[in-house]
This record gives sequence, structure tokens and C-alpha cells, in this order.
Amino acid sequence: MTNHNPDYHDPAYPGGPFPPPPRFAPPSRGRSPGAKLLIALALAVLLCIPLFSIYLLNWDRQTQADTARTAIVAGWGAPQRLAGPVLVIPYQAQSTETVTQNNQATTRVVTVQRELTLAPDQADLRTTVAPERRQKSIYEAVIYTAQASGDVRFSLPADLVRSGVTAQQLDLTRAELRFGLTDPRGLVGAPPAVVAAGRRIPLRPGRGPAETAGAGFVAPLDASALTSGPIPVSFGFAFRGNGWLSLMPQAGDTQWRVTSPWASPGFTGGFLPVRRDIRDSGFDATWRVGNLALGRALVSTNEPADGSVDRAARTPEAAAAAPGDYEARVDLISPVDLYAQVNRSVKYGFLFIGFTFAAFLLFDVIGGVRVAVPEYLLVGIGLVLFFVMLLAFAEVIGFAYAYLVAAGAIIGLLASYSAAVLGSWRRGGIIAALLAGLYAVLYVLLSLEAFSLLIGSVLLFFALAGVMYVTRRLDWSGVRTA
Repeated sequence: MTNHNPDYHDPAYPGGPFPPPPRFAPPSRGRSPGAKLLIALALAVLLCIPLFSIYLLNWDRQTQADTARTAIVAGWGAPQRLAGPVLVIPYQAQSTETVTQNNQATTRVVTVQRELTLAPDQADLRTTVAPERRQKSIYEAVIYTAQASGDVRFSLPADLVRSGVTAQQLDLTRAELRFGLTDPRGLVGAPPAVVAAGRRIPLRPGRGPAETAGAGFVAPLDASALTSGPIPVSFGFAFRGNGWLSLMPQAGDTQWRVTSPWASPGFTGGFLPVRRDIRDSGFDATWRVGNLALGRALVSTNEPADGSVDRAARTPEAAAAAPGDYEARVDLISPVDLYAQVNRSVKYGFLFIGFTFAAFLLFDVIGGVRVAVPEYLLVGIGLVLFFVMLLAFAEVIGFAYAYLVAAGAIIGLLASYSAAVLGSWRRGGIIAALLAGLYAVLYVLLSLEAFSLLIGSVLLFFALAGVMYVTRRLDWSGVRTA
């Protein structure tokens, strides 16, 4: 037994006393594999906080992009909704009202001015859309100039009296053709004209149909010829808008054909095209809608004659509203919504952290390479940084190239760092191969949205099976000494 008395002289040290024991503590026992697993899980959960912050950052950047797009299209024209034309005919009707005079209720008959709205029997409508991309800094918006034309036919129904109005009550000489356009500021050029009953009539400012909340323009028409037969009407006008274009069908039989060189349209609303042809050079779509599908008669008398309409539909919020159940709509969508792609990729961020941490943990508990907590954190921060770089580069060079740049940078960084931490370039290469495989699988998941859940679940199954196989004989409660 060694004597630590300072007066004791060890024969091996003739010049002085025996050297005192070292000041540092003896090496402690290492953590068990189970404890290391819990620490890795805790760090992975902690890194979910910056992942959620990236989600908020993506939302903020998308909001800024929407604001920039609004600034780009300001003054050009809002998303446009078309309606009409309809023929509005004033008439006089008798109405009873009750008034109180001298504390006595008196009922009297008064003459009121009302309007009869007549939808066309047939409507053959055509719209040609010329889109254009406009940029401001790194943001982009899609605007368009459209040429609308059509041929419609109006006639008085044989059962007009069922609507409570007779032909003798109608003031046909003061009829109006009303066209609906959500944002008339988008009209292009000099006021166009319509050809009705063989006469050319210039269009004028006025109240449009109720479907566009009164926004639109009119053409005064002497519709006296209705008493002897149908009145054909031809029209054409150009207008500007952005984002999307829709039609509110109203005729007994509406056919609407839209052509455009835009190669990635989106068809939404209550009515989808009966025929569509989408090519790299553009698209051609045709809708066919009857008034039975609309659930409405060709004659209605429910529009007030005092011009009171709900102007809410002319607000930007209404212009960006979701398509209605009785609307045919085509969206000029961008082929890739980079913010949606980044948002989806962030949701897989925890898998990246989990797989990479699992590899480091296996090197630690099986390969005998000690991995410290700060090293886990630095690797996790690198994995989180990928999504920040993806968002930043995607706004400038597009999603696909941004994905390649960000993935290559992070793989190179973490492979080099892993080689130093794990003490071997071979092990660093394994981490690089793991990350490359994960990024490749993620890109496939983002591209194949319909099968993303299936592929992701199968990938997790095989990953779990691999970890179970490698650690099948590991004593998780054991202690490995340094």
C-alpha cells in the first residue's frame, strides 16, 4: 500500500517525497445506451422549436409575397367574374300598403316601378385569355388581357303570366342589356358596342346583374321586337385582370369556350369543363351549363328598381373569394407554389433529425465512438439550416435548383464535420450517403403528393426494422466504461 505521508521517501524517488496523487477526479462511468437514447430524443424534440420557427418564417415570406403581388397588379384589374348579358325590362305593378292616419290603419293601392330580368334562351360565349408574368424584385404575379365575345338570343316565354307579369305591363322601349364585370376598371379601349336586332348600340356605364353585385355596364335597347319573336344579340369587349377568370352562367343553354397559351390552368367552381385540352402551348376548355343545373327560371322579378345592391362583392376580399357553387372558373396558377413546397418539406424535418441522430447514436453505442451533446446539437442545427437555405434560394432561383444547392451544401458540411467527430472519413461518408438518400426521398415525396404518406410510412418501417436488427443484442441498461 502506498504511503502518502509527505515525510515518506520512496526509494524510486531519492530526491524527494512521493508525488501527490493527481488533482482531477478519476474517470467516471459512462452513460448507459438507454440514457444516451433518451438524451438524443430530448435534443431532437428541442430542435422542433427552430423547425416551427421556419414554418412561421415561410408563412411570413408568403404573406410578403402576396402583398408584393397585390402591388404588382394594382391598377391593372382584379380577378374578373363575368355575368350576363341579361335583358332587364321595367314594368309597373300594383301593390298594397297599409298606413296609419288618425290612429286608424288604412290600406291603399299604389303603383310601383319594378324590373323583370330575362335571361337568354341560348348563349354562345367565347373568351381568349393572353397571360403575362410581371415581376417586382423577387416576386411574380400573373396578369392577363382577355377578349370576350358572344352571341345570345332573348325571347319572351310563352308562360310569362306565371311570373305575375303580362306582356302589356312591360315597357319594352326602356329595356336594358346588362353585362356583369367584377372590376370595370379593367375595361380596355374605347366603349365597345353590341349588335341587337340588327342595330349597333354603344355600351354605357351602368348597373350590372346581381351576380356581380351591380358592377358592370349596360346597353339601352328598344326591345319592342320581342312581341313578334326572338332578338339576337352579338357583343365583344376586352378587359384586364389577374389570377383567375370566372363566369356565372344564366342562360337556358350556356356554352363558354376559353382558350389561352397558359400551360397550367386550374379548373374550379361548381361547374367543370365538359371538354378540355391542355398542352405545353396552352389550353382549350369548353363548359356547357343549362338552367336546370342552375335551378333557376329564365324570368325573374326579384331585382329592385332603385339600384340598391350589395357592394361587398366589389371588395378585394370578395374578389379573392373561393369559387361559388354556380360558377365556372379557370385559374392561371403557377406550376410550382414554392411556399407550399417549402411548407411541406419542413413537416419532414423531424425525420431528418431522427434518422441522422439514430446513425450517430449507433456509432456511439455500437461503434465505440463517443458523441457529445454539443456535437448532436451542431449537427441538428445544420439539418435545420437546410430549410432556411431552401426558402431563401427558392425565392431567387426556383424550388428545384434551390433544393439542389441547399442539399449539396448541408451534405458537404455535415459529412466533413461527421468525419472529424466520428474519427473516420468512412463514417463521414456513411452520414453523407444517409443524408443524400433522405434528401432524394424527400424530393420524391414532394413531387408525388398523392403517394407521400404511403412512401413515408414504408420508409419509416424499413428504418425501424434496420435499427431493431442492429441493436437486437444491445443491452440498453448496460454501462460502457471509457
